[in-house]
Amino acid sequence: MSYIIILSNTNSMDSAETIANFLVKEKLAACVNIVPKIISIYSWKNEIEKENEYLMIIKTKKELFDKVKDKITLLHPYEVPEIIALDIKEGSKNYLDWIKDCTI
Repeated sequence: MSYIIILSNTNSMDSAETIANFLVKEKLAACVNIVPKIISIYSWKNEIEKENEYLMIIKTKKELFDKVKDKITLLHPYEVPEIIALDIKEGSKNYLDWIKDCTI
């Protein structure tokens, strides 16, 4: 079984908590860490933007990526939300088993 971490930023703690609660409740993620008040500098519509954002670090199975992506897109306030998956190359067996047990 393969596992991933999905990164996604949003514009408020409320938005991050809404997405995180939905993903965990629906067993699409075992855990979502929310890192508050990061500063993002990015290009958007030919302008350089600077915003305070909240980073969600989502732990799940690779096979659930499309479902997680679809739910984030549905719930997210941004026109183009960041949804990036990184493979978990290695991890403790107990932790990876926990992700497996907590997800569908």
